[in-house]
Amino acid sequence: MIASTGLRWILTLLFVVPALAAMWRTGAPGRAGGGPGAVERVAHLLHAVMALAMAAMVWPWGMNLPAGPQVALFTLGAMWFAGVALARPASASRTRALRGALPHVVMMGAMAWMAAAMVSSGSMAGHGSSAMAGHGGSHDMAHMPGMDMSGGSGTVTMALTDTAPRLTAGLLAAVLLVLGVWWLARSFDAARLVYATGTRRPAAPVERDAFGLACHSAMALGMAVTFVVLV
Repeated sequence: MIASTGLRWILTLLFVVPALAAMWRTGAPGRAGGGPGAVERVAHLLHAVMALAMAAMVWPWGMNLPAGPQVALFTLGAMWFAGVALARPASASRTRALRGALPHVVMMGAMAWMAAAMVSSGSMAGHGSSAMAGHGGSHDMAHMPGMDMSGGSGTVTMALTDTAPRLTAGLLAAVLLVLGVWWLARSFDAARLVYATGTRRPAAPVERDAFGLACHSAMALGMAVTFVVLV
């Protein structure tokens, strides 16, 4: 969906670094007093898959990946994060867990929505190709309903044209931007705390770990950019 090679590489970096970090945490050995448990490993794995999927989406070949399984996977991922939070035994901890899980539910849901948009655009692209073959190439893909494939700006090769999807993409971009800035601020606070005290718990949860928070921020900000270019 992005024509600018430079922007593609920047976004790829924003997604690949969190993906590698999440994969490392997924396979990290358990440590006494706080190694990642099964729930944490599944969360890291979902984040890794999400980051890799986003990295693929910014490149032309990413449009060839099957979108249906992605919609199913990320929808289930959103439900999994919410379900884990709701499974907490105490109401107080359940409420706190739901607040913590909400950003991840939003990101998984946004991924499912984007993959669904890719399904729609892919079917339109296939229709456009058939139409061009049947009309001697006179059909202009830029005029297909719901999607602008013209890439006239030099930065975007595909953008939504219908009002409702554009509003949805804009809203998701705004929410992801807020989440990215929030996580970035928290990562700075966590790093300052480490610098001030000179100590760091060896198995600090990702939600209190400066690098883990920075990875969440990079993912959210990168996703915000991809949604902006769809508008």
